[in-house]
Amino acid sequence: CVKADPGTAWSYTLNIVTPRVRPEDCSVGLLPRNHDKNRSMDVLSADRCLPFLISVDGESSNYINAALMDSHKQPAAFIVTQHPLPNTMGDFWRLVFDYNCSSIVMLNEMDAAQLCMQYWPEKSSCCYGPIQVEFISADIDEDIINRIFRICNMARPQDGYRLVQHFQFIGWPAYRDTPLSKRSILQLVRRLAKWQEQYDGGDGRTVVHCLTGGGRSGTFCAICSINEMIQQQNIVDVFHTVKTLRNNKTNMVETMVRIIELTYSSLEFPLIQWKEPAMRSWDDLSSIHI
Repeated sequence: CVKADPGTAWSYTLNIVTPRVRPEDCSVGLLPRNHDKNRSMDVLSADRCLPFLISVDGESSNYINAALMDSHKQPAAFIVTQHPLPNTMGDFWRLVFDYNCSSIVMLNEMDAAQLCMQYWPEKSSCCYGPIQVEFISADIDEDIINRIFRICNMARPQDGYRLVQHFQFIGWPAYRDTPLSKRSILQLVRRLAKWQEQYDGGDGRTVVHCLTGGGRSGTFCAICSINEMIQQQNIVDVFHTVKTLRNNKTNMVETMVRIIELTYSSLEFPLIQWKEPAMRSWDDLSSIHI
């Protein structure tokens, strides 16, 4: 008698009950004029959850390969996208500005061979399409590089400036399905929540990206949502969390290894004794003219 692997059964059940995102659900991303804005035609967003760009940038379309995702406590708390291509850096920063995002989480390594270039300025300011991005500060602690930028839409200066914190997670090598340290990824979740609470009362949106906007981004969003469950209701429901994410975008939390990692990470989160993050406090930032 061969016993069934409970993990395999769990994964099979999840795949059965999760509605698949079909090609016809992604008609905008499949339009010929948008092909060069997609890293992979296998990782597209359903039309119903696309965040269409608002800022005007010449003849550029309002499409970006991204998806609005709910967290446990907030609708459209995340915008999951791919690492910007050389021809979509302007679109990326338009997305951040148009949807009033206060934070960016980067989960992949930069790799010239994969066209994963740096899309932010160092020690200066730079314009990406109509959006001016000005470097304010940077620091590194453990596996997280924190950067703060001030951004504005040069075509609409009356809209003013906004502060954005960029969290670059460097503890997840390309060859691994999961981060090197669960503690580090949970620290990132905590710091993101702390920044949002300081800056906009916890209601701001977060742009989350990996190489294609698939598995890693979905895993991170799931950890954030499960942490909210623990904080609000003292429950853990990995199944429902992953199912919700998969409803709107293909390849979100695609491997069983990542789902198991999610489960263990969520159980460990309340047990870790955290040290205070090294990021600058809101009191320090309040002197920055915006």
